[in-house]
Amino acid sequence: GILGVGEFSYRYGISNWFIFGVPYYFFAIIFAVFLAPKINSARLHTIPDKLLESYDRRTALMGSFLTLFIVTPAPYVLMVGLIVEMISGWNLFVSVIFTTILSVVYLYSGGLHSDVRTNALEFVLMYIGFAVILPYCYNGYGGLDFIRSHVPPAHLTLTGGNSWQYIIAWFFIASWTMIDPAFHQRCYAARNSNVARYGILVSVIFWLLFDFMTSTVGLYSRAILPNLTQPAMSYPALAEVLLPPFVKGLFYVGLLATIMSSLESLTFISAVTIGKDIVYRVFFEQKITSLRKDQLIRRLSALGIIITALISIALSMLIPSVIKIWYTLGTIFVPGLIVPLVTSYFSRLKVDSNSAFLSMTSGWVTSFLWLAIGMFRGSLNSPQYIFSVEPMYPGLLISFFFYGHGLRLKILTK
Repeated sequence: GILGVGEFSYRYGISNWFIFGVPYYFFAIIFAVFLAPKINSARLHTIPDKLLESYDRRTALMGSFLTLFIVTPAPYVLMVGLIVEMISGWNLFVSVIFTTILSVVYLYSGGLHSDVRTNALEFVLMYIGFAVILPYCYNGYGGLDFIRSHVPPAHLTLTGGNSWQYIIAWFFIASWTMIDPAFHQRCYAARNSNVARYGILVSVIFWLLFDFMTSTVGLYSRAILPNLTQPAMSYPALAEVLLPPFVKGLFYVGLLATIMSSLESLTFISAVTIGKDIVYRVFFEQKITSLRKDQLIRRLSALGIIITALISIALSMLIPSVIKIWYTLGTIFVPGLIVPLVTSYFSRLKVDSNSAFLSMTSGWVTSFLWLAIGMFRGSLNSPQYIFSVEPMYPGLLISFFFYGHGLRLKILTK
């Protein structure tokens, strides 16, 4: 979500690292140490597969619905659309449509292999892109003293001027890592549990390095261009005023590589969620022989790419801010999925199917209603929440309540 990181860095400074870095490192390490080996040994394919194995069909279907929104590539479609808008002069809607069509055609023709091949190259390009702009920032304007004297004081604090309730809500959203379908599928596919565990731990080191570069460039952007009307474009705007043509091209390639690596992976996972975990499970699971299953799932997943594209376009137009898409989807859907999914990997913590379903359903419905009421009382851009409480908290509370009730019944019946 590189343009989202740029937007947050521009608005709130190093709070970007405190919100989008530290909690994700923490949850990724927890995931690697405690969950990755268990996920790898399960030898499944998707999160709904695990929910079906641990609970029942309705819980798996509800989990598929939540997974579909958690894994949506909408923020990344929006980001590429913003870059195309800036380069071409087209309006945002046309740019998003163009971006989505290109992505669909690419994945539709290449499938999983196209995603795997390009991710390796994009990983290298994203680091090169930000490595080339930092020397120009430093040589042209100076170091920390320049930044300190040209950004608001709050930009150099951990909160960035935001409330601690807002900060903590983002920390809970970072628990998204624990239920990230991409993490789970990569662990399922890893050669063994050590590859799954250490692959994630090594990734944390690379994230730390990349976050340092992106946060620093974000601070330079705010210091050099203090009056941007579209903060999400802070990185491209800085490149336009600072870099010579060839280097600017390298930077844009790195920027696009950062976005496209996520867009391709999430589109593919979302398509599989629609094709395999929803459409196949609802309409065909009881009717298709095992010999025809794989072929049908491939066809349904191809259809899922198109449905994913339409959902992404709708979300990116409804919420044309990368940060707000992340926050809205995380606030609504994380409370429903995290408790029943994470505990399903631990036999002592796993509850019965009814309790898991109630925990899952009540969590996201409560958060959604809390958010909707807040928007009704205020507006889409400035919701007025009941008691000024962020929607994630009541959602998590209700989810834990039904889970706790199920765990209590399990203990009492032993």
